[in-house]
Amino acid sequence: MRFLDEITLADEFVRLEPLGHEHADDLSRAARTLDYAWYTSVPDADAVPAEIDRRLALRDAGVMNPFAVRRLQSGEVVGMTTFCSIDQPNRRVEIGYTWIGTTAQRSEVNPAMKRLMLAHAFDACDAIAVSLMTHFHNRQSRAAIERLGAKLDGILRNHRFMPDGSLRDTAVYSILPHEWPAVRSGLDARLARR
Repeated sequence: MRFLDEITLADEFVRLEPLGHEHADDLSRAARTLDYAWYTSVPDADAVPAEIDRRLALRDAGVMNPFAVRRLQSGEVVGMTTFCSIDQPNRRVEIGYTWIGTTAQRSEVNPAMKRLMLAHAFDACDAIAVSLMTHFHNRQSRAAIERLGAKLDGILRNHRFMPDGSLRDTAVYSILPHEWPAVRSGLDARLARR
């Protein structure tokens, strides 16, 4: 399989559905629950339709595979995530542009979503590396990535411009195929406690 293939990934906790405009109302509701930290790029509720358009355009350009994240406990779409920075010839991909509404944070949603995406990347797409990146100052995101078992590759200084014009230092993490079994076991143990 390819990272760009249109797929739905699901387990008992979440369903990752190909992103579409039918998800806009739920995503707008989820976005309204968030406090916007200066180091994030989560759309405000009114900008969700434009963000869906942006992600679909990147999908059509062959550089992103976007998903809506549906929490099965409630049936609601609670966030977005993507396979991005797709380098199919070298079998490398990033999991990124992820955000989850407050009602689903610190729940089963993030570990279940990451478990599905990593399994697809390593087991179905034969990835040689999966990257996860976040703003250096986003301690909550960095802690979540580190809980997965991803290793810090380094900090890309002045990596990109933020919407407010400031420069972002990006913390870059990765998981390699030989690390995937331990990461999978850790995620399975976390989900078994839910």
